Amino acid sequence: MRFSSQISKLSFVAAAALAIASLPSHAFAACSTSGSPCNSNTASVSLVATLGESLTVSTGATSQLTFNLTDGQTTSAGSVPVTTSWVLLPSRTTVKVYGYFASSTAALTDGYTTPDNIPSSDVLADGGALGTTYTAFSSTNSGFGAASASLLLDTVSVGTSFVSSKLDTINLEVATPATLPAGTYNGTITFQAQAN
Repeated sequence: MRFSSQISKLSFVAAAALAIASLPSHAFAACSTSGSPCNSNTASVSLVATLGESLTVSTGATSQLTFNLTDGQTTSAGSVPVTTSWVLLPSRTTVKVYGYFASSTAALTDGYTTPDNIPSSDVLADGGALGTTYTAFSSTNSGFGAASASLLLDTVSVGTSFVSSKLDTINLEVATPATLPAGTYNGTITFQAQAN
């Protein structure tokens, strides 16, 4: 009886030793018995940190410009501060800023059933890359307003400035057509940037 009990104990010890030996080598670390420090195994965690790209434009507190039109004359109404801010990938090389209207024939309209309109070609801007030369909103830039109703205002070389901003002061004028009836004409100009 005692003999079979000893065999059972030996079998259990052997099975336990075999189970421990079959564990992956990184599951535990052997420590010496000499009193030197005892270190555990290592465990690693992969870290991934993502910062997404962003590109924004703002006109600050300027939400409206009022033009006091004069028949057959060009009227200035002040300026719009267009601030473009970006956080970009290193593969980007330029930031372009556009201004545009939804219609080339009716940038501003009096809204009547049979409307009187001011075309986008009679709205002019300077500032940004345009310098001091007033230029009409009469270009076609795919994705930015209607055909013949947009204008490239600035092109900024990113260089190594992948996190930066640029302020463009855009001055606007309206050239009043000589045949335009008296009235109040409303329209919306949109500013938008693109990174390439």
